[in-house]
Amino acid sequence: MGRINFKGMLWLIVAGISFIASLFFPWWALRLTAPQYKEGLYMWVYPHKMEGDIDIINGLNHYIGMERFSEASFPELSYLGYIVAGVAIITLIVAFIRSRKLLAIWTAIVLVLGAIGIYDIYRWLSTFGTRLSPNAPIEIDPFVPPIIGTNQLANFETLSFFSYGAGFVGISILTLIIVLWKGKEHHE
Repeated sequence: MGRINFKGMLWLIVAGISFIASLFFPWWALRLTAPQYKEGLYMWVYPHKMEGDIDIINGLNHYIGMERFSEASFPELSYLGYIVAGVAIITLIVAFIRSRKLLAIWTAIVLVLGAIGIYDIYRWLSTFGTRLSPNAPIEIDPFVPPIIGTNQLANFETLSFFSYGAGFVGISILTLIIVLWKGKEHHE
């Protein structure tokens, strides 16, 4: 398959740095709006923590029988940051080795990891939306909030979206693919 050219190597270094940068920003977020919360309630999910109006959201979710959101609810938050750091380091190693074959294998692995991550978000949304307590003050049908997009639940509209950290990851993955496609070293 040949070697990665010098420019490709530099772009892979940028991709590795971008993976690291993603750790400092939320990857996914949820905004709840309702007449009584016009400014919106937010939950920001980083690879290693959650921030935002989580206590208020949990108080509201209690009424429909949804389990409480907490960092302890998502064991992935205890190790995902290490996985991302490992992905960044391996990306940098691939950059310096400059093997296109190794880059092809690594890109495939990163794409699989990304797909697993998206499935994991869906799995948690499904779990929280369908395992509602039958003893809740307000009875609603089980639901699965979208990973991206809006959902109406009583007088609340939810907006789920990927945030800046996921953008950094997306840029890194796209860079891996472009370097694999265009970054071949040419010999004259």
